[in-house]
Amino acid sequence: MSEPTGATRRRGPFQVGDQVQLTDPKGRHYTFTLQAGNQFHTHKGMFPHDELIGAPEGTVVRTTGNVPYLALRPLLPDYVLSMPRGAAVIYPKDAGQILAMADIFAGAKVVEAGVGSGALSTYLLRAVGDTGSLASYERRQDFADIAKGNVERYFGGPHPAWKLTVGDLQDNLIETDVDRVILDMLAPWECLDVASKALVPGGLICCYVATTTQMSRTVEALREHGTFTEPQAWETMVRTWHLEGLAVRPDHRMIGHTGFLLTARRLADGVEPPLRRRRPAKGSYGEDYETGPETELSLVERAAIRKAQRQAASHDARDLPE
Repeated sequence: MSEPTGATRRRGPFQVGDQVQLTDPKGRHYTFTLQAGNQFHTHKGMFPHDELIGAPEGTVVRTTGNVPYLALRPLLPDYVLSMPRGAAVIYPKDAGQILAMADIFAGAKVVEAGVGSGALSTYLLRAVGDTGSLASYERRQDFADIAKGNVERYFGGPHPAWKLTVGDLQDNLIETDVDRVILDMLAPWECLDVASKALVPGGLICCYVATTTQMSRTVEALREHGTFTEPQAWETMVRTWHLEGLAVRPDHRMIGHTGFLLTARRLADGVEPPLRRRRPAKGSYGEDYETGPETELSLVERAAIRKAQRQAASHDARDLPE
């Protein structure tokens, strides 16, 4: 049985063409591609690539200036943060949430719109594996070229599960019976029709948006579309810690807001979504919003309303003149 695409580049001694991440004594990272006869240069000296070829991961090499560097293969989060960019990349914290909360599984059939620099595409391809499929759509040719280079550099060549199309998702989507649709774009609400038609019943749509206005509009569009369950939205923030002897405290800097994630499931054809059972807060919808979400009061809410009405009636009765 052959190994999954790219797996041989993730273990064993360093080989020509491998990505290498060096860490200096101050914790700074330097990433390069290993090539026979080349040299790695820094203001602290240099060393030949040949010293690493055939060496195991975790090797320490020293420059001509006697500065030690720890050599490891970069993890995927390290790789996507250091690779060439056209558009901004989806941060590892959000990519991990997409893989987990969108339930990307081996063999899944996934559609992605908004490839950017290929960071999320690389995560998705590792998750679906050679037996799955990822159809990526990118409007801009220059972004698609950068993404293609980044993905193939990571896997050591083309991935058999990946198809990259330059063009708008609405005009070019041909995939059917799709398990997951991932939208990373400015206006994901414009693609709900084609996403709904492509998804299997129970399939999931995941939208990555940057602002609260985008999030609000996408949520309302999902509700109004009528083929999706009630959407869920969240964001994640990562705070690292300083660890030095007894000085254990949160770092002063953290990875805060990068974007919001929205998910919803595809209903079976002909099924109407259940009515929402919670009441919107007063003022949640503007005066010009005519068709606020339909609500169904729970038994507790109905009882509370009847109690308030009885109390008001009793109060009015006490105020009547004798």
